Amino acid sequence: MQVFQNLYQYRELLKTNVQKEIRGKYKGSFLGVLWSFINPLLMVLVYALVFPYIMRTNVDHYLIFLIVAIIPWNFFTTVINSGCNCIWINGGIIKKVYFPREILPISVVSAGLVNFLISCFIILLFLLFGGIGFSFQILWLPLIAIIQSFLSLGLLFILSAINVYARDIEYFIAFLINLLFYATPILYTVDMFPEKIRWILYLNPMSHLIDAYRSIFYYQTMPNLSSLLYIAILAIFILLFGYMIFKKLEKGFAEEV
Repeated sequence: MQVFQNLYQYRELLKTNVQKEIRGKYKGSFLGVLWSFINPLLMVLVYALVFPYIMRTNVDHYLIFLIVAIIPWNFFTTVINSGCNCIWINGGIIKKVYFPREILPISVVSAGLVNFLISCFIILLFLLFGGIGFSFQILWLPLIAIIQSFLSLGLLFILSAINVYARDIEYFIAFLINLLFYATPILYTVDMFPEKIRWILYLNPMSHLIDAYRSIFYYQTMPNLSSLLYIAILAIFILLFGYMIFKKLEKGFAEEV
């Protein structure tokens, strides 16, 4: 309960930080926040043009198949990559003013969630003009997005805290995320692999989330509830564990930054 009391007490600081994360990311850029739409679109176009010829993929509406996965993936990678050093870059404030340090990673995830939900309009436009349309299954979107936010925040609590003491962690994570991209069924379907080894792909939590997004957007079916429940429990566990690690390590933040 202390966590929620702190967040409520410092709600204006949280709000300001979220606004700063959203606006500051593209500060000085001519296109500004439009890059939130352009970046995933450019990624989708490149993969849509190249990947079908490499893997001989015969997925219907492959461009839409890609975009409903790449935009959530972009949400995940943006949060992790930009949030790893959120404590370090705010070192000056941490040394001078007391506030709940967890506000910093929470601000990064909250800003990422806002950008993601805005970017979902791109998905809806592609579904509408691509001939697929959309159904009431889209109502699952807030729940899936919240589960992904909890997972991302839990990881960010751990990574941002460790990165204060070991700066190399952010470079290692950037490399690991690039590898994880190809271990997540974004460019391909799970059916391409023999059934007996598919479980390996689902060791990756993002595989479950990408499947859920594809279900509600692309296939227009209910997401796999057992898979969604599993990833929700895992996300809450990682969130609680990550917060414990964060609070344990935050005692030395002021000295290290």
